[in-house]
This record gives sequence, C-alpha cells and structure tokens, in this order.
Amino acid sequence: MTERVRVSVEPHASPEDVDVVQRGLRAFNVARIGEPMEEPVRIFLRDERGQIVGGLLGHIRWRWLYVAKLWIHEAHRGEGYGIALMEAAEAHARMRRCLGAYLDTFEYQARPFYEKLGYTVFGTHEGYPPGYRQYHLSKRFPVGPSALK
Repeated sequence: MTERVRVSVEPHASPEDVDVVQRGLRAFNVARIGEPMEEPVRIFLRDERGQIVGGLLGHIRWRWLYVAKLWIHEAHRGEGYGIALMEAAEAHARMRRCLGAYLDTFEYQARPFYEKLGYTVFGTHEGYPPGYRQYHLSKRFPVGPSALK
C-alpha cells in the first residue's frame, strides 16, 4: 500500500527539515559519482594597511573551480587586479588538477572582462533580474591525459 504524502510550502522550515533534504540529495549524488571533495577558494587583495580592497570567493568541487564572487574596490578598478585575482584562482585550480572553471555574471557586470580571459557563454538567463540577463560562462583548462583520471 502506498503511503499518502502531501506538498507543503514552508518558507520558514526548520534547519533540521532543510538538512533532511540536503543529506538525502548528497547521499544520492555520492552513491553515483563519489565524494565531491569540495574545498573553499578565498583570495584577497589587501592594501598597505592590510585592509581588504578586493577579493575572489568560490570553491572547487568535482575538479571544477566555481568563481562565486569577484569584487574590486572602486578606487582600484582598472589597474589589473581583477585579472590578477582570476589568474591566482586559476593557477590554484590547476595545481588541484581542475579541468576548468565556471561562473555567472549579469549583463551590467563583467561579461567582456571574463571573455577576455578566455571564458565563453554556455547559457543565458533572460529576465534575471527583470529587465536584464544573467550569463553563465566557462573555461576549460588545457590538461594532459593523466589529468583526466
């Protein structure tokens, strides 16, 4: 006999209830493709006083670098620091034997910047946010045959 279940929208669900879903999906994924071996990527740009004036936040999972956030203080934009942060992240990812990197950006942000670094658009989210587009970009790193294992 099939048990009756119901759908319930719960915007304020308990952390324990949320954890049930997260653990269930994780177990499903791990059973099929193994542990993601996720590690954070945190790279900062600091001024002479040690204050953060820029940074890149992301993670490596399943041998891909995800660049979640890239920010440079307005006073330091246009000086090559964004390129330096991206190059540092990519170098770190290559040392970790990553196959490539991916990220997203909005049309009012930095798509041309990423394209100059070799990233290509693989998807567009129209109307997100309303009136704009979000672009999904990726870049494959050149790797030898041993890196594919």
